[in-house]
Amino acid sequence: MFSNIGIPGLILLLVIALIIFGPKKLPEIGKAVGQTLSEFKKSAKELTSDAVEEIEEVKKEVKEHKEEVIEIAKKS
Repeated sequence: MFSNIGIPGLILLLVIALIIFGPKKLPEIGKAVGQTLSEFKKSAKELTSDAVEEIEEVKKEVKEHKEEVIEIAKKS
């Protein structure tokens, strides 16, 4: 989406933001955006780790059931 902005476009956006929000609000907005991104990354990492844990549990259960089926097949 923003891959074609380039340096001049970025400078223009920063100047417009400075005019709209003023020099006192701009650092506060930047800090809020940074905190939001940090929380998003943290949540995404937690979600990913939860999914990986669930997958590992399912793999373990499948392996146990596979071993049970093999034992039953050997008895037959």
